[in-house]
Amino acid sequence: MQWFNAVNQLASAGEAYVIVTVMGARGSTPRDSGSKMVVSADNSYCSIGGGHLEFQAMIRARELLLSDSAQQQIEHFPLGEKLGQCCGGSATVLFESFASAQLNIMLFGAGHVGKALAGILAQLPCRLHWVDSRAEQFPDSVSVNTQKIVIEQPVDAIAEMPANSYFIVMSHQHPLDFALTEAILKRGDAAYVGLIGSDTKWQRFKLRFEHRQYSPDFYQPVRCPMGLSEVPGKLPIEVAVSIAGEIIADYQQRQPATPMQQGVSWKTLKKRIAEPVQRD
Repeated sequence: MQWFNAVNQLASAGEAYVIVTVMGARGSTPRDSGSKMVVSADNSYCSIGGGHLEFQAMIRARELLLSDSAQQQIEHFPLGEKLGQCCGGSATVLFESFASAQLNIMLFGAGHVGKALAGILAQLPCRLHWVDSRAEQFPDSVSVNTQKIVIEQPVDAIAEMPANSYFIVMSHQHPLDFALTEAILKRGDAAYVGLIGSDTKWQRFKLRFEHRQYSPDFYQPVRCPMGLSEVPGKLPIEVAVSIAGEIIADYQQRQPATPMQQGVSWKTLKKRIAEPVQRD
């Protein structure tokens, strides 16, 4: 597998990975400048030459994976003095770490709007868990970051999601919508709870919650009708775009502020590139 194919596969699946690049080669080295490999938690793809250099590079890459954050680092490896390799050159290696997808979305319903919405959400840096009791409603193939969950009782799937997940409820039955919404709210840790429907539907649901002795604080997190008011329309794709826009706006607001300086500074880069070759 070519390194760029590995990156595409891992990124699409929402997995963390590190691109390892020989950005400087002096003297005798296993591979030339520009050689790349990709390291994930369980696998590595391509090679920067094998031997102790590649072994140490993989160790460093997996250390970066533990932080599960986007960052870049540069390491300089004198092959003879530091790594004990026969070639006496040196290699400057760039490590580019990419975090796993932190956005987990559970979508209930594989109807017309569900299909349109799943196609949009699958293009985001997320893990999409798509739930319905009707296997025939799902398309034959889905994106690699999408998991089809066919389950007789969709409510049972809710417990499998991590904290701060996004939940979108649009099943084919109003009683099921209510049961799903209630179960999600009982968790108390959802980042987003969206329920498809009109104001009338939501008023009826609120009356049912109150009849069950729930306070308004319990159901306050629910967004119903969900979606951006700036994106009207009743066609499945129009509704899907509106909901996707609301979710994107929400999770983007939760992202930490971007620091003024990112990655490797030019001063550090210039110093590393200028380091002399260590000979045996």
